[in-house]
Amino acid sequence: MNEQVKMYIEKYPPEVTGMFQILRGLIYDSVSVDLAETLWAKLPSYYAGASFVRLIPFKDHINIEAQAAIRHKEELTGYKITPKGMVQIYANQEVPLEVLKQVFAETLI
Repeated sequence: MNEQVKMYIEKYPPEVTGMFQILRGLIYDSVSVDLAETLWAKLPSYYAGASFVRLIPFKDHINIEAQAAIRHKEELTGYKITPKGMVQIYANQEVPLEVLKQVFAETLI
């Protein structure tokens, strides 16, 4: 893990850092290309060329910014989709692994 990302995520509660680790692993498992992990505007970001996914942690949830998320809105009905197309997953919610794996793969092509 990028040292800056590691230091950044460590300040959040364990349930958020645990969910972050799951999502981060899922991003890497979703694509076969090399990803660049970095902080962009203090936000953990994963790049494949010009395409990116951002994981934006908060004290009780994580927002996922991925271009393909809006195309899977019907499959994510139990989760809040922000007006900007970000998926919000709260610490007490199950992470929709299969849908997000598809979202990440479609975004990072």
